[in-house]
Amino acid sequence: MNLEHEIVVITGGSIVSSQSVQTLWSGYGEIRRYWINGSNTMSIIVKHIKLPKPQHHPRGWNTDISHQRKLKSYEVERNWYDGLARQTTAYCRTPQVHQSVEQEGEIWLIMEDLNASGFDIRLSPGSVKLSHTKACLSWLAHFHGQFMNASAEGLWPIGTYWHLDTRPDEWERMENQSLKQSAKAIDTHLNNAWYQTIVHGDAKLANFCFHANGQVAAVDFQYVGRGCGMKDVAYCISSCFEDDDCERYEEELLNHYFSQLELSLDKSIDFKEVKQEWSELYNYAWADFYRFLDGWSPGHWKMHGYSERIANQVIKELR
Repeated sequence: MNLEHEIVVITGGSIVSSQSVQTLWSGYGEIRRYWINGSNTMSIIVKHIKLPKPQHHPRGWNTDISHQRKLKSYEVERNWYDGLARQTTAYCRTPQVHQSVEQEGEIWLIMEDLNASGFDIRLSPGSVKLSHTKACLSWLAHFHGQFMNASAEGLWPIGTYWHLDTRPDEWERMENQSLKQSAKAIDTHLNNAWYQTIVHGDAKLANFCFHANGQVAAVDFQYVGRGCGMKDVAYCISSCFEDDDCERYEEELLNHYFSQLELSLDKSIDFKEVKQEWSELYNYAWADFYRFLDGWSPGHWKMHGYSERIANQVIKELR
């Protein structure tokens, strides 16, 4: 594919320059920003995915299972942008994709530059405030409400990048034997939830883009799929705060999320039932992610006292 020709056709302008934004995980490609000179100077983002088998992984997970998971994740992301992404609202803002192309083992996603649309603020755990976390949870609540009971056709049947069935290598390497033995039961509890939605699947702080007006947009939909919304909620909170703050803000953050979910849900859905079921699954979602960390990166900073206590509580309940 002649990428520059496609960009000219889409934008009606000429390319002035381009700059690498970042390389993709494990060397699977690159995200690049292009500046276009037309009636107005503008910029777009191109996510270029190359699919050869990698020779290196930052944490040593260089297996065929890992490779196949990544291949599927990029197909899922393309399917997301070609399908359900078009149904998102201003309350769960995502970048608009101008065109997606797959050719000879490579994928190009030519999309809106969120920076140019005002979503140019990025935050780290050290700089995030409670209000920022609430903004992310508002995005998730409206996203989950929008897609409650939606079909996941073309996406992951069970969303999240740490889903147990896609992480057998990490499960084998788990050090916490009690949690290892409980992993399937935890997974089953989450998968058997009556109320299922489409989850983002990688809703960490780094994948949210903030606007000066307080709104947020989200990127990186490689692991979007069907699931209990608490998976996104627990993971999002885990990416914003450490031990003490997770515990200190738990009730306030969950109350905020559910208040926004109530606003976003179709009136035909019983919000009280959703809240009751999902509230009971919040700890299971935390324990599920903690299970992944135990096998993937023992000693990770998210394996703090709060998450350990929750995991132990879930193990006790299951027994």
